[in-house]
Amino acid sequence: MHLLITGAAGFIGFHLAQYRLSKGDTVVGVDNLNEYYDVRLKLARLEQLKNHPNFIFYEADICNRQKIEEIFARHTPERVVNLAAQAGVRYSLTNPHIYAETNVVGFTTIIEACHQFGVKHLVYASTSSVYGANTQQPFSEDQGTNHPLTIYAATKKANELIAHSFSNLYQLPTTGLRFFTVYGPWGRPDMAFFSFTKAIIEGKPIQVFNQGQMQRDFTYIDDIVQGISQAIDKPAQADELWSSDTPCPATSFAPYRIYNIGCGTPVNLLDYIEALEEAIGKKAIKDFQPIQPGDVVSTHADTSRLEQELSYLPAIDFKEGVRRFVTWYRSFYG
Repeated sequence: MHLLITGAAGFIGFHLAQYRLSKGDTVVGVDNLNEYYDVRLKLARLEQLKNHPNFIFYEADICNRQKIEEIFARHTPERVVNLAAQAGVRYSLTNPHIYAETNVVGFTTIIEACHQFGVKHLVYASTSSVYGANTQQPFSEDQGTNHPLTIYAATKKANELIAHSFSNLYQLPTTGLRFFTVYGPWGRPDMAFFSFTKAIIEGKPIQVFNQGQMQRDFTYIDDIVQGISQAIDKPAQADELWSSDTPCPATSFAPYRIYNIGCGTPVNLLDYIEALEEAIGKKAIKDFQPIQPGDVVSTHADTSRLEQELSYLPAIDFKEGVRRFVTWYRSFYG
């Protein structure tokens, strides 16, 4: 398969590209290598990918319409995975314009290129954050998502709406994946599992918000990659049972799908920190703080739709995942 992945130097994009290359695909990677976090980590990921003869890389911004159209015209990818985005919930509180530009304008550039160049399936990253003010758990794709709590979540909700419009207007198959807290080797330094590990090893305090009374549906990167790959290989189709009288938010009369992709087993934050302590062999210095603006107390994914339709089955227990991450961290940072 000829596959184009945006955000290929990012955490999830790197792992997905590596996996699909190992399966024999040609992967065209696009990334603007921005400085949201240490570019050296992104470059190190790229060095791993460049060992594969079927990997082609372009340093480009998805907002650059001319450059994106040139790449699509040159390679005519069969399927596209859009993972490029301005990430981070808290950063959006102080830099909302960056999120609107990258996550909305950039996404529109990608999906329009998919339409123009006859792409057979677009898979794109959404987020569990779209559930916003919902409190009924586990979060199901059948729930409404009209009350986001952050700019980041609102831009991802906008992606889902734009995707449906293109699926309806041009019969472009689109699949949106709502990621739940992804962790593992080569992860993002702004994520808690990464910053906690660094601080514990260095003997520095870690900030534990909401007095530690938090739960997250931590999902190991290998499970995420399996789910994305299964979605790539099964383009969205119209739901023949879809009804406008009782509309299902996750499907459509158009070739459109939305899936939760998580582990399905939420973990208490303090238990996760304890697993890090065990893997590192050192106790954390905890600095308990109140909950932050835009944060939610708990996330729990209902993954039954993904399991039934795409045979998704997460396999990595969080303690094993934490051990693997700490092993990588020590190897990479010495």
